[in-house]
Amino acid sequence: MAAKKLRRARLSQELCERLSRHQINTCQDFLCLSLLELMKVTGQSYYDVQKLLRKVSRACAPKMQTAYEMKLRKSVNPSSAFLSTTLHSLDEVLHGGVPCGSLTELTSPPGCGKTQFCIMVSVLATLPVSMGGLDGAVIYIDTESAFSAERLIEIAGNRFPTYFDSDEKLFCMTRSIHLYRELTCGSVLKRIMSLEEEIISKKVKLIIIDSVASVVRKEFDTKLQGNLAERSNFLARGASVLKYLAEEFSIPV
Repeated sequence: MAAKKLRRARLSQELCERLSRHQINTCQDFLCLSLLELMKVTGQSYYDVQKLLRKVSRACAPKMQTAYEMKLRKSVNPSSAFLSTTLHSLDEVLHGGVPCGSLTELTSPPGCGKTQFCIMVSVLATLPVSMGGLDGAVIYIDTESAFSAERLIEIAGNRFPTYFDSDEKLFCMTRSIHLYRELTCGSVLKRIMSLEEEIISKKVKLIIIDSVASVVRKEFDTKLQGNLAERSNFLARGASVLKYLAEEFSIPV
């Protein structure tokens, strides 16, 4: 994706440092410049800059894959294709749990337990694979200031008392859940766009946004002219990036 850091595009460290001095850190920053601007900041020839453009473009472009390859990847290890909710009836309806590699949307009237479910799933993602978890970290984007660390610990202790039998294990679990409070559509989108690096560095196995509807309701009155188009644009951009992250890293979002 365009938010990928240039150092991950396999440019030389010296060139990355030079570009960084000009506030050019991502593939998007690089590709938004003209050939003449790139020649100036890189100190390279027209021909070499063209080669750099092709290299950076290939680095951030999603890789092509066939439908067969997508199906094969999930069929090799079916258990890794889902994150079990540990709720038998729900897992049965979902054919195994929350699917990895795709987006899952929870909808319901207020007060039905969506946030509690998200907190519970956060705990599940940190569990070892042998217990049905993903043995990884979680990025939790909270747009309503509804996340409760106390509730997180309470759910973990009550659902898995044998595993979380010490304060040390609870502490390790809480350290694996990275909370961001983003209260506007702009900040949510900015956070989403920057997640790729974080997924890699923190070994993230689950992304939760609680909730998209909250910030959209606050900022977009669809009765006003133009708001519907802006709202649709925000949702489309966010969904596109999240879908890419889910598929690229085979994680549930």
